[in-house]
Amino acid sequence: MARAGLTAERVTVAGAELADEVGLDRVTMSQVARRLGVKDASLYTHVRGLEDLRGRIALLAADEKTIRIAEATSGRAGKDALVAFADAWREYAHAHPGRYAATQTPIRIDPVLAADAPGPRRAVELTYGMLRGYGLAEPDLTDAVRLLRSTFHGFVALEAAGGFARERSPQQSWVRALDALHTLLEHWPPSREGDPA
Repeated sequence: MARAGLTAERVTVAGAELADEVGLDRVTMSQVARRLGVKDASLYTHVRGLEDLRGRIALLAADEKTIRIAEATSGRAGKDALVAFADAWREYAHAHPGRYAATQTPIRIDPVLAADAPGPRRAVELTYGMLRGYGLAEPDLTDAVRLLRSTFHGFVALEAAGGFARERSPQQSWVRALDALHTLLEHWPPSREGDPA
């Protein structure tokens, strides 16, 4: 019998908190059960296993990160929106490293849960909407989305791994990187007919 008050949401939050503390790849069902004060078997009433739990953590994190980005970018456009978007992304990655990792790791997610989760869909809408402010249209829009994601994720991943051990602070480089992205987005080179597919 499941413990009273134990839900899939509570199990997911406990797993997410643990992921932030020890790393997503080190979370186990036994650790989550101990954190909640239940036997391992009690968890399986609410989640199907570790992969299902990781998928739920990824969806939770996507929702949380998207809410932060939406709040940060509300009413902003152009460079202000870009900087607010990027800063919210980076701050979330710093505050919740395990959850953030779940959003960047290939995880098989239950299609029913994914279909009902607003975070990933809203994240796409916010990103494309912000970039439309630069006058971009397809296929440039998708290329720009991929560039931003690569830049933001690459920077925070290197930063988390201690990859910026020079005298210049990572914050100074971050500001300059956003300046450069803004300039590029304002002067985006047009697609050419012969570009490889």
